[in-house]
Amino acid sequence: MLVHPQFDPIALALGPVQIHWYGLTYLVAFALFMLLAGWRVRQPWYAQAGWTRRDVEDLLFWGVLGVVLGGRIGYALFYKPGHYLANPLEIAAVWKGGMSFHGGMLGVILAMVGFARSRGRSWLEVTDLIAPAVPTGLASGRIGNFINGELWGRQADASLPWAMVFPQSGVDIPRHPSQLYQFALEGVLLFVLLWLYARKPRAMGQVSGAFLFGYGVFRFVAEYFREPDAHLGLLALGMSMGQWLCVPMIAGGALLWAWATRRDAPPAVAPAAR
Repeated sequence: MLVHPQFDPIALALGPVQIHWYGLTYLVAFALFMLLAGWRVRQPWYAQAGWTRRDVEDLLFWGVLGVVLGGRIGYALFYKPGHYLANPLEIAAVWKGGMSFHGGMLGVILAMVGFARSRGRSWLEVTDLIAPAVPTGLASGRIGNFINGELWGRQADASLPWAMVFPQSGVDIPRHPSQLYQFALEGVLLFVLLWLYARKPRAMGQVSGAFLFGYGVFRFVAEYFREPDAHLGLLALGMSMGQWLCVPMIAGGALLWAWATRRDAPPAVAPAAR
């Protein structure tokens, strides 16, 4: 069996200033977003609509606010509502850890609504633009989880070549390195599929719908290998909280894509009178 390398979470220390690997993965995520979204606004249909590099910079600012606020508030509401209801001031203690992707996604959605209104653009036009540039940031975050040895997987068969012991779990049993599964599925594979799908003009809302559906499906699958939160365990139907939060994403993504496709379909031609 493999054993988690036990990386030092601090990448660089300059006196009292400590730079953590997890913080660096966030910087990589933001840099990749700038690069990929910058390419997106150069596509003819976005360039003709007046999108510029400055818009991408502003989108990143709005997005960071949405991720941080939504991720933290979402964690408090979805995973530990009782604790934070009793200790509401701790919600602001982000340095203690605890972020929710689904909460961060809702935060980004609200941030994009605000950005769209400030620019007089359609909200779906904004989300279609950024959707293919998001998965690489998710992949970067999962690498950060692996370096920290957190969010480890469920128990695996010891014969699995990549089964890994995570000493942080407190139990020396072989586990799935689920952080790497999520890196591959929600990050790399989702990016490739979305990027190829968005290479040509699509009906407004289709790319956003494809992102919601694709992420929901890949995260739902990955959750079967990820250890559920200890204080929650498995919920109804043997599903984790992460899986239950993916259900509305999958349904919403499919409905959004179908609505966008139907909305963009050419009108039916009435049969000629005989």
